[in-house]
Amino acid sequence: MSTFTSTARYIADDGLLADVNAAVVLGRPLLVKGEPGTGKTMLASAVAEALDMPFSVWSIKSTTKAIEGLYTYDVVQRLNDSRFGGGDTNDISRYIRLGVLGRAFDVDRREVVLIDEVDKADLEFPNDLLRELDEMEFHIPETGRTVKAKHRPVVIITSNAEKELPDAFLRRCVFHYIAFPDRERMKKIVAVHLPDLNERLLEAAFTRFYGLRRLDGLRKKPSTSELIDWLTVLVRAGIPPEDVVAKFPFPGILLKQEADLEVARAKR
Repeated sequence: MSTFTSTARYIADDGLLADVNAAVVLGRPLLVKGEPGTGKTMLASAVAEALDMPFSVWSIKSTTKAIEGLYTYDVVQRLNDSRFGGGDTNDISRYIRLGVLGRAFDVDRREVVLIDEVDKADLEFPNDLLRELDEMEFHIPETGRTVKAKHRPVVIITSNAEKELPDAFLRRCVFHYIAFPDRERMKKIVAVHLPDLNERLLEAAFTRFYGLRRLDGLRKKPSTSELIDWLTVLVRAGIPPEDVVAKFPFPGILLKQEADLEVARAKR
């Protein structure tokens, strides 16, 4: 079996690599927590690329129900077909649509499934997926069909830690917390996106960026993706390194709250 290693566009530390590969071997979901901008969502696509597996995403919202990831029954379409003539409405299977997890169970090769931001859903959402994620099968009562995974998918679940997840759910997962990158790892991440960046400009930007992240009172600390956007604009605008620290150009790329801008100005 192939193992996950860092890719050309995703730099992972040894701890994350070990936990991803443990989850793949065990066939258990990998629960990844960390503050926004630490690469949780990108991890799943990097795993799929490295392991040469298909990749699908189930993006969770506050209104998402667990059953939707397994299948949906289009009762409205069936009603319309019965009223206006649209084929055999007695064949309920015509109105069953497999969800992201359901399709991953039903395909002929192993794939990677990202369940993104599980903590956005209500508190019962993780519990409602316990049996399906554990046994890798589910039943469709409308048709009497049981869908059992032909190949156990690699399931990666992200959380921004906005809500506590149930203990029973946590017991079924391999867990990894992605810490925010230190300067050395951030250099490697930046090099993937901006390989020819001037070293003096990078060091000046890091001084400002990590200084902001250390400020007390920020409601939203700047993230990795915002740093890369900021660096891109600094290069395009031709900002010299000395002005990056002294003048803090384009602050709205890093700070997205008026109160945070005021905190940053007060500490200059």
